[in-house]
Amino acid sequence: MTTGKKALVLEDLRKSFGQKQVLAGADFRFEQGKIYGLLGRNGAGKTTLFNCLGGETDTDGGKIQLEDGSSVRDVQDGDVGYVYSLPILPEFLTGYEFIRFYIDVNEAAIAGRGDDIDGLFDMMRIAKDDRHNLIKHYSHGMKNKIQMLLFLLMKPPIILLDEPLTSFDVIVALEMKQLLREMKGDHVLIFSTHILQLAADLCDELVILHNGKLSRVSTELLSRPDVEQQVIELLRDGTEPSND
Repeated sequence: MTTGKKALVLEDLRKSFGQKQVLAGADFRFEQGKIYGLLGRNGAGKTTLFNCLGGETDTDGGKIQLEDGSSVRDVQDGDVGYVYSLPILPEFLTGYEFIRFYIDVNEAAIAGRGDDIDGLFDMMRIAKDDRHNLIKHYSHGMKNKIQMLLFLLMKPPIILLDEPLTSFDVIVALEMKQLLREMKGDHVLIFSTHILQLAADLCDELVILHNGKLSRVSTELLSRPDVEQQVIELLRDGTEPSND
C-alpha cells in the first residue's frame, strides 16, 4: 500500500441467484500496471462478477475496494469503466457527434483531454469518413472502438473488458492489443475472454473463476509450453491453481 499504484481488492465477494451461488466468497487483488485475463467456463459467473464490480448488480456480501497509495475506500461511481461485449451507444448520432456530446457533458471530469477530437479518432484508427457516419451503420468492432475512446477520455482507474477483441479483424485486433498494453500503466485492466490463446498472449496474469472463487494461475504454469492444455485441465477437473 506504499507503492502509489492503485489496486482493486475483492474480499469475500458473494452473489447468488435463488439457489444458485455464483460468487462464493471470492477474494483477489488486481493491481495497476497489469492486464489480467479472466477465464472461466460458460456459466461460471464472469459476467456476474463484472456486473458486481461495475455496480450494475448488488452483491450479497463482501467488499469491493480501491487502494490508492496509503488510502483504501469502497469503489464508487466513476471508478469503473466497462467495455461491453455488446456496445450500448446512441445509434441516431454520428461517432463524431456522440464524442462531442460526451465531452461536453463530462467537461469537468475530462479537463481538456477532449480538445482534439480528430486526434482521438486518429489514435483509434477510425477513418475520417467513418467519423461522420451514423453509429447505427458501424460494425461491431467500430462500436467497440468508440467505447474504448470514452475510457481514453475519462481514464477510470479500473477498466473491465468483456470479450472486446473478438469482433475485430486481424489488423485492428493487433492495434487494440497494443493500445491496451500502453494503457495498463495507468489502469487496472481485467480482460474477460473465452479464447485462451488470446489471454495467454495479451495478459500478464491469468485468473480462473471456478466454483465461485478466483484463483491466480501460477507463474510457473504460465511459462510452460503446454499452458493452454494445463489451464483447460484446471477448468475441467476443478483443481485449484496457485493463489500465490
